[in-house]
Amino acid sequence: LRGQNLLGYRHYADDVVERFVERAVKNGMDVFRVFDAMNDPRNMKAALQAVRSHGAHAQGTLSYTTSPAHTLQTWLDLTEQLLETGVDSIAIKDMSGILTPMAAYELVSEIKKRFEVRLHLHCHATTGMAEMALLKAIEAGVDGV
Repeated sequence: LRGQNLLGYRHYADDVVERFVERAVKNGMDVFRVFDAMNDPRNMKAALQAVRSHGAHAQGTLSYTTSPAHTLQTWLDLTEQLLETGVDSIAIKDMSGILTPMAAYELVSEIKKRFEVRLHLHCHATTGMAEMALLKAIEAGVDGV
């Protein structure tokens, strides 16, 4: 789910998010990977809470990107905020294929060292680094790819 945007490209009211998740669970969905393109946990909170309240698996997501503002500490802080929301697991989503093997190793290592959480990595192979990033993440202790 795109957090507060559900499957669309605009924000929906909390009651719409709640009802959407309720119906999705009733129709067989049991794992929800919830993300926000801006990595704003406030935009994921209602969806994550709705998923949990209906007994499904709530996976909070780090939408990986690089910039001067996106440091290792940024990702650790976001992980902590998602855990405070009550997620069942965390996914690192490399939607543009820019996660380097060494960055994957460092990020997975640090999250696993600091937090007790099931961690998944999802990579796209746009730049040709996905397989090596996945290998380094496995070496660092990622739980699923």
